[in-house]
Amino acid sequence: MRSVPLSVAAEQPVRVLVVDDEPAVRRMLRTSLSARGYQVTEASSGPEAIEWITTSRPELVLLDLGLPGMSGIEVTRVLREWFSSPIIVLSVQDQERDKVAALDAGADDFLTKPFGLSELLARMRAALRRVHHAVEQPVVTSGELVIDMAARQVRLAGKPVALTPTEYDILRVLARHAGKVLTHKQLMTEVWGHLQQDLHTLRVNVSNLRKKVEQEPSHPQIVVTEPGVGYRFT
Repeated sequence: MRSVPLSVAAEQPVRVLVVDDEPAVRRMLRTSLSARGYQVTEASSGPEAIEWITTSRPELVLLDLGLPGMSGIEVTRVLREWFSSPIIVLSVQDQERDKVAALDAGADDFLTKPFGLSELLARMRAALRRVHHAVEQPVVTSGELVIDMAARQVRLAGKPVALTPTEYDILRVLARHAGKVLTHKQLMTEVWGHLQQDLHTLRVNVSNLRKKVEQEPSHPQIVVTEPGVGYRFT
């Protein structure tokens, strides 16, 4: 029997809002997600989406970028002033600048159409897990890598890993947002604040970090690159 995705707070089916101006896409997603236990509502424009979210507060939003009335990026910016649930962007626009703009506006993830349903469901589960574990955990693990946030200690296969303060801050920020793509800009802002840093400095630090925490730094499995966009902690 297939398990039904439940809201942790109320133990009710997870409420998902699908925002897309194409009826065929909305119908496909409604049918597929409803069959897997999600409670699905629909919106066909940016203003309609904001109205729905204001009144029904869905636990996850699937958002197209090319919407009438307001673009998906504009909708995301407006929502992020008061709405904290995950937003996954679904779009035919596959340019890096579009992905970066959506993520910088506050989206949690980005899938390019056409996409596989299995991948979408996996991204949805990951986004919902992040919300359910929003309180920062004192210990984060990825395979044999263990990060003790309280003690500021990192161990790999049981052995201490000596990181520079910058390398540790990069790892800590990525681990706090495990599974989520962080753009270069987002990561630099969280690590260095308003101090100006260039992309080369970030890449050098990430490269050095990988040499210390990855089994095969040339084929990273923990700090993964999203080409042209940023990084993801898996």
